[in-house]
This record gives sequence, C-alpha cells and structure tokens, in this order.
Amino acid sequence: MKFNPEKLSIRDQRMKPFIDPGEIWDLLNNTKPDKARVREVIAKSLDKNRLTMEETAVLINADNPELIEEIKEGARALKEKVYGNRIVLFAPLYIGNYCNNNCRYCGFRSSNKEASRRTLSDEEIVTEVEALEDNGQKRLILVYGEHAKYSAGYIAHTVKLVYDVKKGNGEIRRVNINAAPFDVEGFRTVGEAGIGTYQVFQETYHPEAYKWYHLAGKKADYNWRLTSLDRAQEAGVDDVGIGALFGLYDWRFEVMGLLRHTNHLEACYNVGPHTISFPRIKDASTLDLDKKYEVNDDDFKRLVAILRLAVPYTGLILTARENHDVRREVMRFGVSQIDGGTKIELGSYADLKNEKQNLNREQFMINDARSLAEVIDELLDDDYLPSFCTACYRLGRTGEHFMEFSVPGFIKRYCSPNAAMTLAEYIVDYADDDLAAKGWKAIERGLSRLDQDVANRTRERIERIKKGERDLYF
Repeated sequence: MKFNPEKLSIRDQRMKPFIDPGEIWDLLNNTKPDKARVREVIAKSLDKNRLTMEETAVLINADNPELIEEIKEGARALKEKVYGNRIVLFAPLYIGNYCNNNCRYCGFRSSNKEASRRTLSDEEIVTEVEALEDNGQKRLILVYGEHAKYSAGYIAHTVKLVYDVKKGNGEIRRVNINAAPFDVEGFRTVGEAGIGTYQVFQETYHPEAYKWYHLAGKKADYNWRLTSLDRAQEAGVDDVGIGALFGLYDWRFEVMGLLRHTNHLEACYNVGPHTISFPRIKDASTLDLDKKYEVNDDDFKRLVAILRLAVPYTGLILTARENHDVRREVMRFGVSQIDGGTKIELGSYADLKNEKQNLNREQFMINDARSLAEVIDELLDDDYLPSFCTACYRLGRTGEHFMEFSVPGFIKRYCSPNAAMTLAEYIVDYADDDLAAKGWKAIERGLSRLDQDVANRTRERIERIKKGERDLYF
C-alpha cells in the first residue's frame, strides 16, 4: 500500500517519512499541461499562494518554449512582489572536514585518503571571522563534516565564539549552520546557542538513488536524514533550510521532493522552510558518479523559476558553485540570497597565500571566486539592493511568526529599509569611492520606492549611521 501523508492526522505525520516516489512519479507522468492550465497556475502563484504538488507538476511538464518563458516571466514578477529588488548576502565558513560518511559525490567522503583533514582551532576561527568582518560580512553559515568531533555542544561553542568576535565596526549578526542532523536534544543544544537557520540537505529525495550514493556512515540512513528537521522543530528550532543536490537524480523528481518537504513542514509545524537551496554537482576529489542526471543550464534556470512560483515566501539560495554569468541570470527568476567573497578551503579567508583551490582540502570546486566588493558592484549595476539585514531573526520574526509577517507591505515596511541601512554601513566602513558612489545612488533609488514616512525615517537613521551609529533596523 502506498504511503499517503494526506490521510494521517497532523500529529501522526510528525517524525514520519513522507516521500512516496510512486506518488511523485504518478503526478509527473500523468499531469498534462495545456496553455490555459499553465497560465492558471502562474496566476495562482502571482497571488502569493503556494502551489500544490499537481500544480507544480503542471509547470514541470510545460516544456513548450513559449510556456517556459511565461513561467520565467511569472517568477520574475513574483520575486518583485514578494522580495522587491533585495539580494541578501552571506559567506560560508568551513570549520572542519572530518567525516564518517562515504558519499560518492563529496570530497569529504571517508574513503578519500588523499583528503587533508583539519578542524580549525578556536584561535583560527577568530582569525577567520576577523578577516570576514574586515571585508564587511555580517551573515555567516558555518559548515561541518559529520563526525564525533562536531557534536551539538561543539557546534554551540563555535556559534557563541563567532558571535563574540568584534573587530572595529565589524560583527557577525547571524550565524546559520550547515551540519549533520541531531536528535531532539542535540538540536535543542544548538538552538540555545542563538543560531539563525539550520540547514540539512536531503541531497536526493529518491530512496533508491539515495542508497546508492551514500555508502557508509549515519548519513546512509535515508529516513533519519529525511526527518531531521522534524526533530529540529520539536526542539524549538523553527528556522530551517532544506535543499537537494541536483545531478544525483532526475531534476523533476527533486523539485517535487522539495515541495513535498515544504508541504510536510507546513502541515505539521505551521511553517515551511525559511530557505531552499539547489546546488548542482561540481568537481570534487574522488567524485564517483556518471552524468546521466546532469542538469544543463537551461533546465537549471527553468527549475529555479518553477521553485520560485511553487513557494512564494521561501527564500531561494544560489551559491558560488555556479559561475557568475549563471548566477547573474538565475537571480532574475527568484533567487533571494547569494554568497559573496566565498572561500571554502579551511583557513583560507585569513591566509592570503592560499589562493589556489585544492580539491584535497575542499568539499567541491567553486566557480565564482569574486570578492564581496566585486559581487556588490555588479549587484548595484543590475539595480539590486545588496542586504546584510538580520532584523527578522533578532526580533523573533522567524518560523511561524515570519509567515505571519510575510504579507503585502512587509517588504516596504521592514526589508527594504533595513537593506538600505545595512548597505549604508557597508559603504561607510568598507567601500572605496567608486563603489560608495554607486551604493548611495542605489539607496536613494530604493528609498524613492517607499512610502514617504518610511523613507524619511530611514534617511534619518542613515544620517545617524554616517555619524558613527551601527546596527539600526526596523
């Protein structure tokens, strides 16, 4: 008998596996898109309603070039409605690459005997954070392998350590986590350290494919990983991120898996994931997979547009795995967060001599190695408003509360003004003259789009920033 999560009570759905491959393939194989139906689904999304599995399958199966363009245009319009022209910036900081798992696609895999294993000391973590602060970063995601060294207590310790680092006007105001899942008590320990979002990627939602890729270690347990964010929610960690690694299985299935995961979290906990990530397979040391499911650029852009329409209020993260040309184009279809100035070799932010990527010390190869300033410069050229805002997290606007705030007017009242103020901080503290000139013009353009009262209050706070105050927000 097929598992049907819709027939379970909300309480019974918690902590239970929720992916039925038969259900997903049935929808993909039997949903017939026609122009009228595709346009009806796009219109529903533009009213800021999350799509059903069937409606998402309609968009996935719409392979007519004309309809694909309409899907992309819908995604562009929806992003403008929900997120305005903001792009939130962050940086990853790799803490340690010891790992007990043996995953065919990852340079950290336990069977990779050429890997140079390392965990940053507390002193090295502080030095790395200071280097990141010197570049203007305010938001980090800490990344760990899955190993006994990286217990919940250790992760909580490193989070507190990062928050305590202050250099000049620099400080990290939001620490997100990408690490192995814990039991409920472990998540509670990490949550009490004041983390932002806790990311756990399923990698592939197809159980048999998952089994083939994950050869050993705790990660080989599909259901343990699948229900990890249920345990996080039970522990009070209500700000979570999901993701799939595209290139492991059919991209259409993975998009449906991400939506089913979103549905599950919303049904059980009244809040979906804060973010969805969709990295593509890139080179890694001892990479072991064929290219059967490789996602080309056209399909990648298409799937991002579909995800944007499927989950209007969920942040979409695009990482430096992609080259900057692809990133520039895909941002138009709904991406709301990107990393900038990314380095993924342990200790590389503070080590100026360590400029060449070394796959024996990295999880994968990055393809956009531009500095944070270069990324910001291009964002300004493209009429985006770069943002380092952390206000929602710090004011308790997370989880179910965030969903309550995600209503018409929220962006203009909070997000755009806060983005302008964080960009003003960056300009005053870190930008050269040319970048500063572009930045002030972008801020003024952004303020001109706001209600007069909000714009005036934001200008007043920006003047205070120019005089030395920091960390002002609505």
